[in-house]
Amino acid sequence: MTREIVPVQSDIPEVAEFAATVRALIDQGLDEQALTAAVHGELTALLRSGFEIPELLRRPDPERYVMYPLHVAADGAFSIASAVWDVGQGTPVHGHETWGVVGIYSGVEVETRFHKPAAPDVPLVAEGSDSWTAGEVTVCCTTDDDVHQVSCGGAEPVIGIHVYGADIGTLPRRSYDPETGAVHWFTSTWAR
Repeated sequence: MTREIVPVQSDIPEVAEFAATVRALIDQGLDEQALTAAVHGELTALLRSGFEIPELLRRPDPERYVMYPLHVAADGAFSIASAVWDVGQGTPVHGHETWGVVGIYSGVEVETRFHKPAAPDVPLVAEGSDSWTAGEVTVCCTTDDDVHQVSCGGAEPVIGIHVYGADIGTLPRRSYDPETGAVHWFTSTWAR
């Protein structure tokens, strides 16, 4: 079941300006590789600007990781989230079904990438891991290369700014059992 898109406009001036820039890049009709490269550059600049995310949008949940909507385009073309993992928390192995660029606001995020399965019910093959720290930005996914697992890698919560080519809070996505390749469809929920 697809959820209704609920637009969100950021109250953080730097994020609102960044969202306007992302919208302009999308409207140029760039291919996915050029678009994610451009968003990567803009997100790097945003993180260097020293903007402040309000405490309410940086707070971890003791039960699971959370994604706070900073901006959700009314047409669902993209979203920007403050994603927070507390110490010891992580995601299942999952895909996004769209492009995504992630920048670390604070803390350490560990990303383990997997080869995207070409057939169902085949065990996944890990491709490696990276640790991302404050100020670092990565293209986390494109529609053709889109399976990873993310966790908090330090002694404090990790906060990332995640930019996706859809409303990630309404987009059906795959999670994977890495040992069997079994797929489960899910939709993330926005923290409110």
